[in-house]
Amino acid sequence: MAWFTLYLLNLLWGMAGTSTQTRSSCSVPQAQQPLVKSIQVLMENSVTDSALPNPSVLIAMNLAGAHNMEAQKLLTYKLMASNTADLTIGQLALTVMALTSSCRDPGDKASILQRQMENWAPSSPNAEASSFYGPSLAILALCQKNPEKTLPIAARFAKTLLANSSPFNIDTGAMVTLALTCIYNKIPVGSEEGYRTLFGQVLKDAVENISMRIKDNGIIGSIYSTGLAMQALSVTPKQPNKEWNCKKTMDAILNEIKQGKFHNPMSIAQILPSLEGKTYLDVPHVSCSPDHEVKPTVPHYPSPVPTTASNITVIYTINNQLRGVELLFNVTIDVSVKSGSVLLVVLEEAQRKNPTFKFETTMTSWGPIVSSINNIAENVNHKTYWQFLSGKTPLNEGVADYIPFNHEHITANFTRY
Repeated sequence: MAWFTLYLLNLLWGMAGTSTQTRSSCSVPQAQQPLVKSIQVLMENSVTDSALPNPSVLIAMNLAGAHNMEAQKLLTYKLMASNTADLTIGQLALTVMALTSSCRDPGDKASILQRQMENWAPSSPNAEASSFYGPSLAILALCQKNPEKTLPIAARFAKTLLANSSPFNIDTGAMVTLALTCIYNKIPVGSEEGYRTLFGQVLKDAVENISMRIKDNGIIGSIYSTGLAMQALSVTPKQPNKEWNCKKTMDAILNEIKQGKFHNPMSIAQILPSLEGKTYLDVPHVSCSPDHEVKPTVPHYPSPVPTTASNITVIYTINNQLRGVELLFNVTIDVSVKSGSVLLVVLEEAQRKNPTFKFETTMTSWGPIVSSINNIAENVNHKTYWQFLSGKTPLNEGVADYIPFNHEHITANFTRY
């Protein structure tokens, strides 16, 4: 479910008080800085004319200090030209923040976002927690532009959260914390004390839930939810009862980077601000310097001696047993691919060998997502999707990132969330 949660948030997606810094004990050691710079370079290199413009990438570039100024300018211009009619409320909020971080006026995008949030209401009394992710981003973006106008919108949003009883979602909880911390820090003098009490209660609930998901090794939820959770825990005015060891979390993330776990541009965009001691609350305080390109110092590792990749066999099953869906099936195929191939290659080879394994993908900011297999498509209204598992464990990476091992059994299971 971990990877799908990221996808669902992407469908809905897409601070600020004083400028913030994460705790000094949580900074990246000087010797590890080249490691951080290397993933930033990887993220910036994903910005091309043909790529989907990702505002999260631009925010991360500006908070960290862009190395590739041409990529920064290209992404800024593409987001300035984006059509608001094509954007979800979360995407629009991220676009407003991204342009703000580039010292550009978002123009009517901010006023359109304001109107959308004035008319916003949850889809149902117990809507999925992930459905609050986009509105949280909107409140954060609006708070940074006009906190006084945002105050009543944020209060209505906070009351809706308190009334919601759906299971906690760590990414949404982190974004709620960032948004309400912004508004909490900017409550005008003389306002009703009830605002501070309301926001404080929601913040306390959110950070308590986040802290309950801190693992013994310091990872918060999954490695891909840790970045936003770090931001939330580093700025919240309401501390959780369980103390957070930020250094342990930082060390764990640096270890994951060494292992090559952060190569997807979106995953890098979400972890990079925390590695640089920044949060989304710092967006309005970015200093835009004159155009110049900073050449980063990146680690140089010895190149491996080229070898001919051997083939591996992946056992691939597609399964749909949901009642009410017109076609039930459970089909397995053995697929031979080059060692080191991503899962998407396995799916393409299975499709080539047997048309039953035909599939379609949808492009998102996290990369391609499998939206249909054997003519059975996901449906947001029915809350159905294709979940990929290794054995019985859900994958925490997408099909364009996950690398199967020899004789691994991968299952695509059509299920509900």
